[in-house]
Amino acid sequence: MLRIRGRIGDWPVDLTLELDAEDWAQLAEHLPAAAAAVEPADARRSGAQGSDALWRTTLDLLREAGRVEGPQLLAQLAALAGGEAAGKRLLVRLRHCPQVRVETATDAPVYHWQGD
Repeated sequence: MLRIRGRIGDWPVDLTLELDAEDWAQLAEHLPAAAAAVEPADARRSGAQGSDALWRTTLDLLREAGRVEGPQLLAQLAALAGGEAAGKRLLVRLRHCPQVRVETATDAPVYHWQGD
């Protein structure tokens, strides 16, 4: 599930998208081309307020999922942040977040939401 919150002009937007495994797979096929076309998040946001909003969105994403494997989470965060490097920075920040537990699995790390 992916939740998008924000504003369009004066109108509040709260959109929830429910995607199954096939939808995520189709979306992942298009990520490299889409990530290159999107300008970096830092250029679109201004100062700390923009990075705080991105961080809150990152936490909401993991909270709603409950549990996500590292490569899938990286793909989602890269698309959200506007590039793979920005997505990796968010993953590193998640590793140090007290609400998140990272489990080392056989193939990839698994990120778990621990609670508020």
